[in-house]
Amino acid sequence: MKSIRIFAFLFFVMVAAAMMAGPKVVAHRGYWQAPGSAQNSLRSLVKADSVGCYASEFDVWRTRDGVLVVNHDADINGVVIADATAAEVLAQHLPNGETVPTLDSYLAEAATLPVRLVCELKVHDSRAAERRAVEEIIAMVKKYGLENRTDYITFSCDAFREFIAKAPEGAGVYYLEGNYVPSQIKHMGGAGIDYYIGVMKKYPQWIKECHDLGLKVNVWTVNKPEDMQWCIDHNVDFITTNDPELLQSLLAK
Repeated sequence: MKSIRIFAFLFFVMVAAAMMAGPKVVAHRGYWQAPGSAQNSLRSLVKADSVGCYASEFDVWRTRDGVLVVNHDADINGVVIADATAAEVLAQHLPNGETVPTLDSYLAEAATLPVRLVCELKVHDSRAAERRAVEEIIAMVKKYGLENRTDYITFSCDAFREFIAKAPEGAGVYYLEGNYVPSQIKHMGGAGIDYYIGVMKKYPQWIKECHDLGLKVNVWTVNKPEDMQWCIDHNVDFITTNDPELLQSLLAK
């Protein structure tokens, strides 16, 4: 019996080591496919942490009256976030019954968990709103002592540059659009690329180019087992997925 326990212990150590050596798992909009969860909900953040994800990704908008809220789409139940007041947005319910979280409440919950955060600032019509949002996000992350475990991503080139200029040391800033080559990202001061799986399959050489430049590579949104395996085989650093437990099972093999 003792030998069986030792074997089991060594097996789990080997599995954990294999997962640590491979790409790190990022839950896309939190682990929202878990029971009782919803995209960008507090529950999705807690569930991402509970299954051992390296990080949980979430999306941020700024309301008309300057409140930062967490939601993926530009609208929630037909309410356009950037044109609405915080009161209008925060009255909306997610599919799991939660109301739309403010960034403040989201980070307060995150501060109680060890999971890393990946904050996506959505593209706003106003560049001034984006600049204010970058400053406010960074200040709020600092308020909760999360500077060393929060990374930033965006499709906005302006916001990308703002995050690079203002994010604290230790925070990674990644670009999402897929239209810059690694050397350009390096020149701008980014930590790496965060590109769609279709882009990375078209330009797989960018993975080595990034690593040669000291940059990291994340790939999104990777849900098919064959795409997950492609990312694993090509030694990317992070994989963003809606199915973190499936990815973890592949990494464990």
